[in-house]
Amino acid sequence: MRYTNHVVVLLAAALTLSGCSDTKEHAVSAPAAVSGLTLAAITMQDLPETLEAVGTVRARTSALVSARIPGTVSLLQAREGDRVRKGQLLGQLESHENVAHATGAVAAIDEAKRSLEEAQARQKLADATFARFKVLYDEQALTRQEFETRQTERDLARQAVSRAEARLRQTQEAARAAGTLADFTRIIAPITGIIVARQADLGATVFPGQPLFTIEDEAGYQLELAIPESHLRAVKTGTVVQVTIDAVGSSFSSRVSEVVPASDPGSRTFLAKVPPPGHGVRSGMFGRGSIALDSRVKGFRVPRAAVFERGALTAGWAVGSDDIVRMRLVKTGRVTGDQIEILSGLQDGDRIVTAGLDKAVDGGRLQQTAGGKP
Repeated sequence: MRYTNHVVVLLAAALTLSGCSDTKEHAVSAPAAVSGLTLAAITMQDLPETLEAVGTVRARTSALVSARIPGTVSLLQAREGDRVRKGQLLGQLESHENVAHATGAVAAIDEAKRSLEEAQARQKLADATFARFKVLYDEQALTRQEFETRQTERDLARQAVSRAEARLRQTQEAARAAGTLADFTRIIAPITGIIVARQADLGATVFPGQPLFTIEDEAGYQLELAIPESHLRAVKTGTVVQVTIDAVGSSFSSRVSEVVPASDPGSRTFLAKVPPPGHGVRSGMFGRGSIALDSRVKGFRVPRAAVFERGALTAGWAVGSDDIVRMRLVKTGRVTGDQIEILSGLQDGDRIVTAGLDKAVDGGRLQQTAGGKP
């Protein structure tokens, strides 16, 4: 009988402990109360389908300065970030071969001039001799053979002068060519702009065609968007694009200024060029473009303040009919004023948190105040 009483007591204690454990579990798993949020009801609506494209900011005008002759870099007067003017000396190459050619060309000109002077002197003498012999021949004081001999000597002297003149012209042309090659040792800026790359170092050996500097004109930049070739007909010159340049925190509306119809066979995309604003934009920056298409899709419009970035993801705080706050990953569309399109991630009838985002807790329960507001 006492054994039975002990069993009853143990069972009662076990039930009591079990009840306490359940109470603790419920207390731990109960959602946290969340207050101080501003909510906005959202309703699904027809939105224009958008094409999202990414691209890179490029300078409208750029120049690649390359070596035109082989040589050694003996002087560099510019570096990345320097602003240069058209015609400014950027550096110098040392080329012993071209110097030798230029020196040889000058010597050849001097020799050709001396040869011409000698030929002209012989022609002058031959002309004078022929004139005297012609007078004698006219007076029949000279045989015809002697006269023709002097005439031939005169003609040969004139031909020698012509050959000397031709040789002088050839040496002068060669000297000009050598001078041009000598000028190629000077590295000159072809445009006014900013140096964005210097590909050569002092003392380096370079060859014709090897890049030395890259210069970009700061007067204008453009965002080059990669558009899928399937949308070639939808994107034309003048198409409106909503552009975002994250690096400068800039979002604005622009229009396509140029379409390159040739498709890249690797990516199956073509380029659409869009002029961004000049302030703060630099070549190489990442940009995004949103283009409205003729088709429609279902989606929502919410305040831009309701959307935030979490790492590389875009999200928003949504509250369902159960008053539970949940973080939803969303896909955004076009931005219009202070509104942004949500193409996926929300449900019809949800409420979205538009203010007090820092107070939201994933999985928390919305706490109603006496006035019925969270």
